[in-house]
Amino acid sequence: MSLGDEHETSGGYGGTGQTRTRLPGRDDDLHGGTRRGGRSSSRSLVTVVGVVVLLIAAIAFANRGEGGSSSTDDSDDSPKAAATAPSGEKPVGAKAAGIPSGFAHDRQGAESAAANYAVALVSADILKPARRTEIVQQVFITDKQAVLEERFNKAYTKEFLSKLGLDENGNPVAGNTYVSRTVPIGTKVTSHSDTSATVEVWCSGVFGTAGEKSTNPVSSDWFTMTLQLRWADDDWKVDSFSQKDGPAPVPGDDKASTAEEMAKAVQEYGGFTYAR
Repeated sequence: MSLGDEHETSGGYGGTGQTRTRLPGRDDDLHGGTRRGGRSSSRSLVTVVGVVVLLIAAIAFANRGEGGSSSTDDSDDSPKAAATAPSGEKPVGAKAAGIPSGFAHDRQGAESAAANYAVALVSADILKPARRTEIVQQVFITDKQAVLEERFNKAYTKEFLSKLGLDENGNPVAGNTYVSRTVPIGTKVTSHSDTSATVEVWCSGVFGTAGEKSTNPVSSDWFTMTLQLRWADDDWKVDSFSQKDGPAPVPGDDKASTAEEMAKAVQEYGGFTYAR
């Protein structure tokens, strides 16, 4: 099975210390999957691909048969060349379960919600049972929460987590740091109405385990997430999402940091709250 076999997935904010910013403006894995050509084969490619297939299959099954369509609002004609340019509007001022909440009931609010939810859905916290319930309840619409949590619990088994170098509680072995940090580059609304919206979020991220003996070292990735949002409980919530590879730039010649440097960076640099 390849990721392209699934038409739609639904799923799962890593890090601490949130910093506020304004957002200017694969079919592949979410938790450290296959990398692009030219990367070292020592990254345990086969093992990682197996992990990705399991994750995507479980998420897709949880959302099978659910539609994610939303109506188009042709009256909203914001310039496409500046679709995510700074608007001057204040970002959200509240958080629930460590995730921004209380997004504006408009097109820009949907963009902000999608960007922040993309960060939450591809985080290290979703792998921790203690945090998983909070994330699912905060990000997804109510009628999807129970089935998704059940599917996640079945997907994130002890065997699954061990392939990532984690124990049954989603924690790495002593001396290692698991990294799953996503950074939205920009957003694009493809459809919008008062009750629903479809938003694409172009992302970059770093994924893997920082440690001297890690078989899944931290590397970067580029992907685009498409989130189907619904207005529910006075906020934008995720109904379903899918993701695909790229767009990705030509890899640079940067010298790879040591495992110690990477772990220190993740611990010292907090994440962002994204606003349109």
